[in-house]
Amino acid sequence: MDVLSIIGWGGSALVVLSLLQTRILRLRLLNLVGCVILVGFNAAIAVWPMVGMNAVLAVINVIHLWRLLRHRHDQAEYAVLEVNGDDAYLGHVLARHEKDISRFNPGFTATGSPYAFLVQHGDRTVGVVLAHDAGDGRAQIDLDYVLPKYRDFTPGEFVYRRSDVFTDHGFHQVLAPPRMRDSAPYLTKLGFRPEGTTLVLDLPKA
Repeated sequence: MDVLSIIGWGGSALVVLSLLQTRILRLRLLNLVGCVILVGFNAAIAVWPMVGMNAVLAVINVIHLWRLLRHRHDQAEYAVLEVNGDDAYLGHVLARHEKDISRFNPGFTATGSPYAFLVQHGDRTVGVVLAHDAGDGRAQIDLDYVLPKYRDFTPGEFVYRRSDVFTDHGFHQVLAPPRMRDSAPYLTKLGFRPEGTTLVLDLPKA
């Protein structure tokens, strides 16, 4: 097999691989790279209809990537809905993703989390944050979960950036459990600071 054929097969493989991705951002990136490779490959063998099709698909991917990255941290694009800990829809979301949640949060149970927040992007639920009262005006995060499709984003940040979500309940600090230390760079950007084995976010006065 010559080098040109290897390039063509490689581009096709990337396009196929992109369609197997559950994460939107990763899907668009892989699909874009595959389309660009196929534009070059088909131009080299003078298959112009395929050049045109892949060029158009590449442009579509660029537009979608621009939109995704532009609004990645745009608070106006997301809504935080507080629901009861025993809310039926919340229970459905947690049950639907139970295996995935357990994978990143071994031993997690939804019981004992009276403060529950759904992060919405339009009419889609993209994340869940659960917390309980740890005493002394501190809210302890029990779960910060992002649905697989949106895992290249950090929708949970919109819960922490809206201090009223917690201050309205009388909290002045938010505690992240030790297992969230792997997310330290993301949490540090939001204002969390180390305190022993936990990360602490100081909230403004209500």
